[in-house]
Amino acid sequence: RGHGPCEYAGSGGCGEDSSVIITLPECSAFSNIPEEALAKVLSYLTLIPRTRQPGVKFIIILDRRLDTWASIKTALARIAASFPGNLYLVLVLRPTSFFQRTVTDLGFRFSQEDFMLKMPVVMLSSVTDLLQYIDENQLTSEFGGTLDYCHSDWIVLRTAIESFAVMVKDVAQMLQAFGTELAETQLSEECSAIEFLLLSHTEKYRRLKDAIRSVMREGRQLLSNLETSRKEGDADTVYMEMAFDGFFDKHHLKLQQYLQLLRYEHGFQEVNYFSVPNIKNAQERKITLCVFQEEMSRAQVLILHGHQLAAGHHYAMALIIQRCNELRHQCDALTSALNAKHNSLTQAQTLMHCLEEAQRWCDDGAYLLANQQVDKFQSKEGAQAALRGIEKFQEAAPLLLGAGEDVSVQALIQSRRNCLRKLANKHVRPIQPVAPRPENPPREKSPLFSPKHGMWHLLSDTVCLNDTLMSDDPGNVCDSRHVMKELIETERIYVEELLAVLLGYRAEMDNPSLAPLLPTSLRNKRDVLFGNLPDIYNFHSSVFLQNLESCLESPEAVGACFLERKDHFHLYECYCQNKPRSDSLWRQFSDCLFFQECQKKLEHKLALDSYLLKPVQRLTKYQLLLKELLKYSSGCERVSELQGALEAMLDLLKSVNDSMHQIAITGYEGDLSNLGRVLMQGSFSMWISHKKGPTRVKELARFKPMQRHLFLHEHALLFCKRREEHGENADKTPSYSFKHCLKMSAVGITENVKGDVKKFEIWYSGREEVYVIQSPTVEVKIVWLNEIRKILTNQQKQLKGLNTFPMIKCHYYSCISTLSNV
Repeated sequence: RGHGPCEYAGSGGCGEDSSVIITLPECSAFSNIPEEALAKVLSYLTLIPRTRQPGVKFIIILDRRLDTWASIKTALARIAASFPGNLYLVLVLRPTSFFQRTVTDLGFRFSQEDFMLKMPVVMLSSVTDLLQYIDENQLTSEFGGTLDYCHSDWIVLRTAIESFAVMVKDVAQMLQAFGTELAETQLSEECSAIEFLLLSHTEKYRRLKDAIRSVMREGRQLLSNLETSRKEGDADTVYMEMAFDGFFDKHHLKLQQYLQLLRYEHGFQEVNYFSVPNIKNAQERKITLCVFQEEMSRAQVLILHGHQLAAGHHYAMALIIQRCNELRHQCDALTSALNAKHNSLTQAQTLMHCLEEAQRWCDDGAYLLANQQVDKFQSKEGAQAALRGIEKFQEAAPLLLGAGEDVSVQALIQSRRNCLRKLANKHVRPIQPVAPRPENPPREKSPLFSPKHGMWHLLSDTVCLNDTLMSDDPGNVCDSRHVMKELIETERIYVEELLAVLLGYRAEMDNPSLAPLLPTSLRNKRDVLFGNLPDIYNFHSSVFLQNLESCLESPEAVGACFLERKDHFHLYECYCQNKPRSDSLWRQFSDCLFFQECQKKLEHKLALDSYLLKPVQRLTKYQLLLKELLKYSSGCERVSELQGALEAMLDLLKSVNDSMHQIAITGYEGDLSNLGRVLMQGSFSMWISHKKGPTRVKELARFKPMQRHLFLHEHALLFCKRREEHGENADKTPSYSFKHCLKMSAVGITENVKGDVKKFEIWYSGREEVYVIQSPTVEVKIVWLNEIRKILTNQQKQLKGLNTFPMIKCHYYSCISTLSNV
């Protein structure tokens, strides 16, 4: 065998005090080994023991049975100079030839003192002498021991391990590069680009998967050659593969869901939103109805698709549901508008038919009057015959003319009829006959009569009649009163339902006869279950209902009722804030016999929870009815009051909604009421960057921004994370985990961010922290910016005259950022 540096070995044997044995074989040609190579070999052989056990001792077996004293002396000197560890003992197997043994003994005797000063050296005459210092089970076979060790096999295995380590490092770098690529990939808004990304990432994943499996096969082969549990090694590799599969599956699912969201958004944008046009005839109506039916069918398909995505736990579930609600609202609005237009056209068509029928009747009546022969009226029989003819003709008068006997042709007919009655009931003195008219003159079926008939005034009468019937004002008044009547009737029903709930459920909780049916844990929870429903009932039954009833004849006055009582409507905020607790309590006890018995006595088809929802539904009904009243009251003097009432109800709905979200905030250490009133709340995408501090480590699987729910208070901006529980018994109301708070006194804004019109920046403490906010729509962004500007402007007014520099600086940064983006 060769005698290079790699032949030097640590066989794994141990001597006294767990000292490590290192073997330097015979004829190793020390003089030919470079100093640098020897130092590396000795450092390599001692590194692992010294790392595992600092201060470990080493024993060197220097085999020089076939060597010379000069070589031994050189080897000892080089070991003393290069050995990096704690050298405990050097055992030298001296040469076996007589001459070299003698020379060695003499040389060692004279040099022993020098060597012993540097390291302990013992000269051994034979292999058997080694047993005095080391047990035979710690020596290899070449020294007469039983330790199983083959240095050449170890070299092969060690080379394979180092090669395997290089492979593992390469695969790890590939995984790191792949993860970085996924984290830093800029997602396009084009479906084709996302499809290409899916294919590209899947191909890279498969290549990495093959590389991992190759490394695992190599590792298993190495494990089979080592004294290591094969089962434990396999478990580790399987876990690594499962972790990688789980990571990519999560990323792949997110990318697929993003593609689904893009396609859904594109479909949402492609749905045409038509306003109902001014349809003038039946043909236009048929064409328009077909177009709208097609569009609404597309919208319904899109709504169904959105619900399917939401049911699959899509990460953008809130946005998708919002889109579905928008589509559904649009469909309902179109359907309502089309129905209203259809009814209007039907009424107009009916009116036109009636007018045409009335016109024909008037033509016939005018012709009848014009062609009656006056000379025949001189006899009683002639007058009676003419009277019967007129009465028979008048019986066929259209119903539309039933209330208009004092106008148009009817007045002439009635006047002729009265005259004929007088003539038929008395003897008439003969008069001189005049020139007879033709018996059968040509009949003109036209609303305009010729001057010879003397009927030009019928034109003006007919026009007046048509103007009266076609006037918009009476219709608007009727429609307005109809809405007012609906408002009052539904208010009465609402009050009756509240009373039924209070008497039939709430009061019955104190009924001794029903006490056995009432669960013990529910007996003291009446105020939790019903909230402040008694206060709401008292307001509506004793105050608001009477106010509405007084406006029946003047619907435009109802706006003042709402404005005067708007403070009372804040009762609903308290009720809605308690609603989640009430719903949770109902879910626990909805099946108890007490509620079943109460429902049976009341003969209600719906359970209690449906009636506890009535106040929330009523609150939304008011703004709808006010919108209807505004539609029919555009010209009235008190339209501003109606508009103010509508705005008050919409503000109340927003305030109730915001407060419902605020009470779901968890993890905030402090009193939320100290932050001022909630002005806005909503969900946004967000990125964070820091001007100073450590570099933020990117999460391996993150390729989307953080999703945060923002609460804008008067004095602070809260960042929360929306959380929803899932499962059969989970609370469906979302909660918001508090993450961060920014004081509005140190906040600045940049209104435009390059590359996305929906983004804006909120920066803190002179841009030490910058939060890039992406709104769901441009409209939402504008509303939020307006509200934030109001807060900053109010702060500036408060600081005016004291210390205006912070606000000037804030405004300066905002202007510079905005101009640079422009």
